[in-house]
Amino acid sequence: MNPNYNEKIARLIEKGAKIPSPESVCIGEEVDLDRIAGEGVTIYPGCRIFGEKTLILPGGRLGEEAPVTLDDCMLGPQVALKGGFFRRACFLKGSSMGSGAQVREGCLVEEQAGGAHAVGLKHTILFPYVTLGSLINFCDCLMAGGTSRKNHSEVGSSYIHFNYTANQDKATASLIGDVPEGVMLDQPPIFLGGQGGMVGPLKIAYGTVVGAGVICRRDVLDKGKLVLAQGAYDGNNTAVRRVMDFTPGVYCQIKQKVLNNVAYLANLAALQHWYEKVRSLFFVDEMEKHLFAGVKDVLDLAFEERLARFKAFADRMPRSSEGYRRAAGERTRKELFVQKDELSRRWPDLEAMLLQSREDAGADTEWAPFVKEMRRRAEENNYDYLQVIHGLEKEWKLSGTQWLEGIVGGVGRRAVELMPSFG
Repeated sequence: MNPNYNEKIARLIEKGAKIPSPESVCIGEEVDLDRIAGEGVTIYPGCRIFGEKTLILPGGRLGEEAPVTLDDCMLGPQVALKGGFFRRACFLKGSSMGSGAQVREGCLVEEQAGGAHAVGLKHTILFPYVTLGSLINFCDCLMAGGTSRKNHSEVGSSYIHFNYTANQDKATASLIGDVPEGVMLDQPPIFLGGQGGMVGPLKIAYGTVVGAGVICRRDVLDKGKLVLAQGAYDGNNTAVRRVMDFTPGVYCQIKQKVLNNVAYLANLAALQHWYEKVRSLFFVDEMEKHLFAGVKDVLDLAFEERLARFKAFADRMPRSSEGYRRAAGERTRKELFVQKDELSRRWPDLEAMLLQSREDAGADTEWAPFVKEMRRRAEENNYDYLQVIHGLEKEWKLSGTQWLEGIVGGVGRRAVELMPSFG
């Protein structure tokens, strides 16, 4: 063990941190203790803390149920990570994870969101209050919805977001809710029943209730729907088992996958602009500004990951077209060739447009009045983000949502202009 470890632990205790069994705690030599608050921080036995970017704000609790390994993570106030492995992720005020969690790079868990035990996340964004049950694999998705801890979006235990296809691609990120309406914290919650799953990429509307055991394979675009099954049925309402040949590398219909990937990237761009212009107002002291920098890094990583997966998918289209031609024979559909050709041929332009969406927040008239009002309210409400959002009148919420919807909708329209066959 590096001799500096004991010195670092002693310094944390001097700063006010509670470390009941200091001899069992490991702190990496690269860890900057100025980024770890002392007061209110509790580090239970067996924990390991690494990473020069690691940040722990007051009230953080590590390892209450089982040892925690923390590597380059940013923790806001009152975050509780009860056991597991956490790497290159951001947790905002009051969020939590139960024991056995594995939260890897590209994850952002916002205020009072979190999960129970044995939750696996990677490139996942959870808006405030979203709650995950136990034994869940929920990588590559964004989930919003709900208005409070008593009225929140929930994912039942033993749920899976299927994010890897038989063609070995991960252009599969799903939007459960969205950014423009989700940031206002006034939308009906979404419920995904336990022992179920989603085959990404999908879009699920606010107010959707998916019954336990259901595997969602299609979008649910209308709000307030109950989904008890998604599949093929015969005239007697009996599930039909379909068996067909599978040709590796061949994609048949790609329209939904392409448009959902565009929508996901557009929502990430909107979320980046929301953080840059609005949420930045609520990170005021030096430690909080470090946390904000960590959030921006996560959002950059999330965007880059999704764009890279989308590009890999687009690069496969020429091969897919040839394979589809051979497999379908006389049953080939011309429009499917056109779509694949457009995606492959116009990818450089599409990629440039998607990258530009991160720089273009719209005209000043679309966001400046809203940001000015948010700045005033932040100052009046002691920079309490949730309090400010919940206190917004309907017209101000509509103003903010319309600005973000303009970003998302603009990206979608420009994508179709580049590739008319997807219109």
